[in-house]
Amino acid sequence: MFEIVEKRQLCHTVYLLRIKAPRVAAKRKAGQFVMIKINEQGERIPLTIVDSDLKEGTISIIVQEVGKTTTEICALGAGDNVMDLVGPLGRPTHIENFGTAVCVGGGIGVAPIYPISKALKEMGNRVVSIPGARTKDLLILEDEMRAVSDEMHITTDDGSYGHHGFVTQILQKLIDEKMKIDIVIGIGPIPMMKAVSNVTRPYNIHTLVSLNPIMVDGTGMCGACRVTIGDEIRFVCVDGPEFDGHLVDFDELIMRNRTYLKEEKMAMEEFTYHEGTGQCERCET
Repeated sequence: MFEIVEKRQLCHTVYLLRIKAPRVAAKRKAGQFVMIKINEQGERIPLTIVDSDLKEGTISIIVQEVGKTTTEICALGAGDNVMDLVGPLGRPTHIENFGTAVCVGGGIGVAPIYPISKALKEMGNRVVSIPGARTKDLLILEDEMRAVSDEMHITTDDGSYGHHGFVTQILQKLIDEKMKIDIVIGIGPIPMMKAVSNVTRPYNIHTLVSLNPIMVDGTGMCGACRVTIGDEIRFVCVDGPEFDGHLVDFDELIMRNRTYLKEEKMAMEEFTYHEGTGQCERCET
């Protein structure tokens, strides 16, 4: 069992949890994740390790209520436990002094872009960050990102804060202004990562994206997280999660991520019925 020692709400439906996991905290590096299962009946889900505290032996994860399992995790609080936590998994981000690194995070993607930005800054890079959200109220880790950025451009889809528009517009603006960009790292919704890759492709700017496919075991055995990178089939859990954005088949990834939409909807509806009324149209209880 792994104890939750702190829970903090970052914005609507998004929470930060600090969990006691000293061995994971000691080994984790930027870009890696853990697989979490909260109880015997629960599913395993991958969550990025956002930060760690070696002295306290804790790791921090950020969870957004999207489906049944993430809603259950977000309902936990300090003093509660998760049954299984396995990690650190995945290949860590390759960190070196590239020069100028532009880190683009969209929505909940700001969570995994933060530890990468921090590691790049510590390695001596000039970090230009572009965190974005649909609206100001949904922007997360603003202070943390600002602390590890030499230059930061915030965007919101509705214009409620920062630039009115998308992260790709700021990225294109920086390119048009002839900023020397040595690497771009984009993490967020799949359409956003595809758009970032499309912006940088004509300029041959090295671009990494962190993929988020369906994942079951996180160790390469099930094959559920396979993706097409160029002309190769790769497994995100052991070969990634980061890949060259110019080689990713994003359309295939989008299609595969829709495989269980019907089942996910049914599970959430059943959970809502039980939690709200104690009754369920699909169960005998």
